Amino acid sequence: MNYAEALLYLDKLGKFGIQLGMERIEGLLNELGNPQEKVKMVHVTGTNGKGSVSSMIANILAAANLHVGKFTSPHLVKYNERIMVDNQDISDEDFATLISAVKVASDEIVRKGVCDQPTQFEVLTAAAFLHFALLKLDYAVIEVGLGGLWDSTNVITPVVSVITNVTLDHTDRCGATVERIAMQKAGIIKEKVPVVTAADEEGLGPIRAISMFRQAPLYIYGRAFTGSEVESTIDGQTFTLSAGDNYKSDYTIKLAGEHQIINTSVAIVAAKLVSKTDERITELALHIGVANTSWPGRFEKIGANPTVILDGAHNPAGALALRSALDKYFPEKQIHFVFGMMKDKAMEEVIGTIVKPMDMVYAVKADESERAAEPEVLVDIIGKNALAKESIKDAYAEAVIAAGTDGIVCVCGSLYLVGNFKASISESN
Repeated sequence: MNYAEALLYLDKLGKFGIQLGMERIEGLLNELGNPQEKVKMVHVTGTNGKGSVSSMIANILAAANLHVGKFTSPHLVKYNERIMVDNQDISDEDFATLISAVKVASDEIVRKGVCDQPTQFEVLTAAAFLHFALLKLDYAVIEVGLGGLWDSTNVITPVVSVITNVTLDHTDRCGATVERIAMQKAGIIKEKVPVVTAADEEGLGPIRAISMFRQAPLYIYGRAFTGSEVESTIDGQTFTLSAGDNYKSDYTIKLAGEHQIINTSVAIVAAKLVSKTDERITELALHIGVANTSWPGRFEKIGANPTVILDGAHNPAGALALRSALDKYFPEKQIHFVFGMMKDKAMEEVIGTIVKPMDMVYAVKADESERAAEPEVLVDIIGKNALAKESIKDAYAEAVIAAGTDGIVCVCGSLYLVGNFKASISESN
């Protein structure tokens, strides 16, 4: 297959949707020679912050002059973003070659009757593992796609497991309560493998219990370690990471928002745990790695006059983090939102958290899928100061004019919306 054919193949697989379970990915990887066993890995799950934490860990390892892979999801513009090595997206040619190889293995296990057709995400997971193994990388950072216990990435035994946090999301598949979701995410905890988490309250109990059962050392944000703000602006912040009486150091990052201090703290502690068995990961690498990290689509500032912010907030916790950051950096200012989200998400709660009465909202369809909420539906929920717009480009153009040179425009509500916005801006340029 060439690149276009690989994309067409993945698109066809995508129509089968999400199917939890391990038999397909295990059969597929076995057919490929179990590449996941050939590279040391760090496993990252959580409701929010997975991408930021994964990127920071990968960048710390890269700053130690190690060869590092990263597998994340979803992508914003191209599938290639999901599979990275040494901070570079996989090439179109390599991507097509990998998908071709995995398709051969997939067809073979279906022919043998080993299992049903692997899903799109399982094919991508296998492709990433195969790529990392063939390149003989030092480490790979693997982000869970959904939940943890039954996610296709949960075939690995990592050197460290990370659970960023636990809040309500994907309740149809992971459970209707925080405790049930925490049980799913705690499914990545392996025997005697250390765990780092910023989960709290209801989400922490199951993680504690499973860590104890599996004799996995547990490091909890706010207890074993904590981060405290020193200085913070929309362009970055400095904070102090403290771990008991033995460790205290100031870190500077490009990522804005209080939640990113927590995410960065989790990433640093995870990397320090890896360093216990790898002296190449130095204190300097910790500082350089997080300082070099940016994460597209997560409170990302892309313009000034007016200030333009992109954020993929799509669940209540993400919405709260976004609104808190807006209030912190732009107190009392009207926000002009270009907003779209999926109708199977907690639309009313997200909107109620993000949008204030003084704000203006230009509602759009996040993408062309059936999952995307219609602009008119969003306007009905938002009420006054909301307009339905036919396209993201039209909504953005109107928001920029209305905001003026000293105003704030925020494109948010779904990572799909942010990805489509980035693609439309790229086409315009």
